[in-house]
Amino acid sequence: QVQLVESGGGLVQAGGSLRLSCVASGLTFRTYAMGWFRQAPGKEREFVGAINWSGRSTYYTDSVKGRFTISRDNVKNTVYLQMNSLKPEDTAVYYCAADNQFGRAYDYTPSRTLNDYDYWGQGTQVTVSS
Repeated sequence: QVQLVESGGGLVQAGGSLRLSCVASGLTFRTYAMGWFRQAPGKEREFVGAINWSGRSTYYTDSVKGRFTISRDNVKNTVYLQMNSLKPEDTAVYYCAADNQFGRAYDYTPSRTLNDYDYWGQGTQVTVSS
């Protein structure tokens, strides 16, 4: 049974930082790209960023470039989302997701498409106050 469990969310003031973690179990973590998505109230779930299976390639949506960083530890089966310079518009539930990249090249670009991801976590709330 595959499980993705996010943690690290909370309430932070604008300009502050948070680090989200997502621990995966029940899958061969090192063969999966890991993505972060978010959903604000009344809005569709949107792509935030992703890291490919090797950690060699990352991809971010424009609104978080330079502020958010994704990393992974294939020994701990964990992916991280470091969020700096947070803004009120970053307020959302954040989800991690896993996309099987078995056989893909070392530098294969991870997907930003929701439907490409096979497994999802339950989400963690991030609230940024102004």
